Amino acid sequence: MGRPSRVKLRVPGSTANLGPGFDCLGMALGLYDEIDVEAFDTPGLFVDVAGEGARFVPRDERHLVMRAMRQAFEVFGGTGSSPSAPPGLRLRCTNAVPHSRGLGSSAAAAVAGVAAAAVLSGRDVELERDALLQLSAGMEGHADNAAASLLGGFVVAWETSERGAGGTSVYAGGGRRFHAERLDVHPDVQPVAFVAGVESSTKTTRGLLPAEVPLSDAAFTGSRCALAVLALTRRPDLLLAATEDRLHQPYRRPAYPASARLVESLREHGVAAAISGAGPTVLALTCDGAVPDGVDTEGFAVLPLPVDHEGVRVEVL
Repeated sequence: MGRPSRVKLRVPGSTANLGPGFDCLGMALGLYDEIDVEAFDTPGLFVDVAGEGARFVPRDERHLVMRAMRQAFEVFGGTGSSPSAPPGLRLRCTNAVPHSRGLGSSAAAAVAGVAAAAVLSGRDVELERDALLQLSAGMEGHADNAAASLLGGFVVAWETSERGAGGTSVYAGGGRRFHAERLDVHPDVQPVAFVAGVESSTKTTRGLLPAEVPLSDAAFTGSRCALAVLALTRRPDLLLAATEDRLHQPYRRPAYPASARLVESLREHGVAAAISGAGPTVLALTCDGAVPDGVDTEGFAVLPLPVDHEGVRVEVL
């Protein structure tokens, strides 16, 4: 394909972990960031941001979409007098995914940036899915959110360590290679996000996790993770048990006590609920989109969200 000069993208937010699936289960949600990127032959960079995070995100090369684009331009080639990166770029972001709330805003930005760079480099996004996953997940350090935003639906993500001849790394990041498989969510599953009014730092919440956990807790969480795949795709009646976790949520409770209490309240009322990603948003996996009477949601915006089934959408202009 040729090298277009403008591309628009629509990228879904996501939820990750889904209870026991720490760093390996994710799901795309119908909440979208919209990105418009235009390339110019004259040098310059212009960044406009509206919506979520508009008051705080940088308007220069530090912007996460721009950082992702720069990394992807390096990968997608261009040599000699025709470098992959155009001299000038205009980036317009209209954000709906809340920042630092556990709904995959950074992964959505990374996916938007690498996909935009692929298109502007003359690449076919469908044919470059693996490269886009490696780039976006590499920026995140794990693939659950990035794969969900990229592929849509429910994803199972994992990573392997691969090395070339002589022990040299064949991938950036010490030989890490990311993988993901997309599955269809059962049509009865209706997610509801309880978006907290406060932010949470992924770095902070990861710092609360222990280096080791009891074998019994690891075995418990492993069984629930396997059950979650079945529950989300075929047996929604098993979701309450399938979203139990002993691996990460108990240790992170000090970072978001109000969210932890909401999870407990929802579960006591029979609703499968878990912390969304690194929190503090709470995700409920309902079959009717309703919040039971008696659940106190003060301090949270209740947001029913459909599952996004398509992932990143690209429009070449």
